[in-house]
Amino acid sequence: MCCLPRTDAQSFGSAHPAVVCSPAGYFRGAGFPTTPAAMDPLDGFGSPLRMEAAADSRSAWARFSSWLECVCVVTFDLELGQAIELVYPQDVKLTEKEKSSICYLSFPDSYSGCLGDTQFTFRLRQSVGRQCFRDDVYNRDAPVTLQRETAHFFGYVYFRQVKDVSMKRGYFQKSLVLVSRLPYTHLFHSLLQTIAPEFFEKLEPFLEAVCNEIDQWPPPTPGQTLNLPVVGSVLQIRIPSKTDKPGGSPVRQITKENLLPAPTLLPTIHELDLFKCFQSVLIHLQMLWELTLLGEPLVIMAPSPTGCSETVLALVSSISPLKFCCDFRPYFTIHDCEFREYTTRTQAPPNVVLGVTNPFFIKTFQNWPHIVRLGEIKMAGDLPKQVKVKKLSKLKTLDTKPGIYTAYKTFLHKDKILIKRLLKGIQRKRPSEAQSAILRRHLLELTQSFIIPLERYMASLMPLQRSVTPWKTPPQVRPFSQEEFISTLDHTGPQLTSMLRGDWMGLYRKFFRSPNFDGWYRQRHREMTQKLESLHLESICDADLLGWTKDKSEVEIVDLILKLREKLIKARRQHLQVKDGVLDKLDAFINSMVGSLPEDLQPVLNTR
Repeated sequence: MCCLPRTDAQSFGSAHPAVVCSPAGYFRGAGFPTTPAAMDPLDGFGSPLRMEAAADSRSAWARFSSWLECVCVVTFDLELGQAIELVYPQDVKLTEKEKSSICYLSFPDSYSGCLGDTQFTFRLRQSVGRQCFRDDVYNRDAPVTLQRETAHFFGYVYFRQVKDVSMKRGYFQKSLVLVSRLPYTHLFHSLLQTIAPEFFEKLEPFLEAVCNEIDQWPPPTPGQTLNLPVVGSVLQIRIPSKTDKPGGSPVRQITKENLLPAPTLLPTIHELDLFKCFQSVLIHLQMLWELTLLGEPLVIMAPSPTGCSETVLALVSSISPLKFCCDFRPYFTIHDCEFREYTTRTQAPPNVVLGVTNPFFIKTFQNWPHIVRLGEIKMAGDLPKQVKVKKLSKLKTLDTKPGIYTAYKTFLHKDKILIKRLLKGIQRKRPSEAQSAILRRHLLELTQSFIIPLERYMASLMPLQRSVTPWKTPPQVRPFSQEEFISTLDHTGPQLTSMLRGDWMGLYRKFFRSPNFDGWYRQRHREMTQKLESLHLESICDADLLGWTKDKSEVEIVDLILKLREKLIKARRQHLQVKDGVLDKLDAFINSMVGSLPEDLQPVLNTR
């Protein structure tokens, strides 16, 4: 199979891909204006009046927006190259840079040989100046690995290229793209499999109907089982919660609805087929886990965007429940806005994992320390052929053979028992789902063995609860001492829970210099600080505040009111988890104290 050769405009790109707008007034009955001026869905951030109109439109699409930012249709125009044909909802605001990135990332590279239907994932950086999206309630309750992105979008792509004699080029080429801040890879690709084939037949009216259905979905709520109707079927999913036991199987809520048709149960909204992603690198899994844990610059080169994007996402998930805090691009092209930033040779490569298909990158990334070149899966008897570790100096030609090109030496030894178990599973034709479950359990236990000593030490830095009193500022979390932590490993290190041997201390020391440690520490420190704030609020609530005010001056009482009100506002803004009734009780106390002050002072305090 081969892909059509691209025109120069498509292969190496004009500065901006084209934008093709739907005819004015096409969509009706969905709450959208139908005048030509208002119908342009790609008008940047626009004037204040248009911004206000957009805000009204988006509030009308609040449920849709809790799942998706927008849906894009990208087509290939013979004269213009890739072009956005449609954005829905139409009033969503994308910058020129975002539109350009979506256009180029929605089509496979010409080297990929993608005939038929292809699904893959990309991730792009939001433009500077875009209002930061905040969803503190969802992110508070969701696992850190499934939190909503604040600075990036995911693009979930269903691309079709088939012969069509009615087209000038002889081929139909179009992508349906779901743009979201949520890392629900399995859910959104399952949704695409349901809607995309029918969309390519019925086009815009069908897409409008689907978007209206999504706008009826309940919002994603961690811990909840949801039924999501779409084009005559129902997808039943469970949104994971941070209170779920890692690696466990949470019990689904039993719904009393008699759903017709019976729902299709999705066992996961985000997990990938790890065995399929890693089958040619199984014997090097330990190395890839360490490189991901340490946030090392890493390039995954595969024959197709499906292969590279799934492998990148599998690597990022391999250190779960630890959040991967570096940048990662499941599918990256030479047209990407960050291409120059990531390929400059004047500074060290950034902490990023890139998935690519263009062989041009072999030459471009010669100064990168770790490159994984994947080929088509080849069998050696019953087993998938395993790639070899090779010297970076071998990475010089465009026809570089599959392999892991690195000088990296692992800190830990390989788990030979795991490798034998997986290889035996292949010989016995064990299902891929079962192989993936074995892999996922192994990676989870490995990451937990690494992270538990850190969690245990971090907990020791928390002040005792009895040191939290209503009359003093909450105590602070003690500073993290790397050397103090290292000294605890002899008695409470990973050897208590893991059979793997090796230089665990060396691995920790390198981890301390990685963005993943910085992200983990900031998150834990923030959670502990908020816990102290919650305990402080509860202690204030239990104190005899009225008794304290009896012999205090007006100035001191006003000062207390202002401080308590500030803590109350902060607690509600951060959605601090406190005992039921605490915030309402403090609110009532503040109002009571304001009422006890002279009447001329009360309006001043009530307006603050």
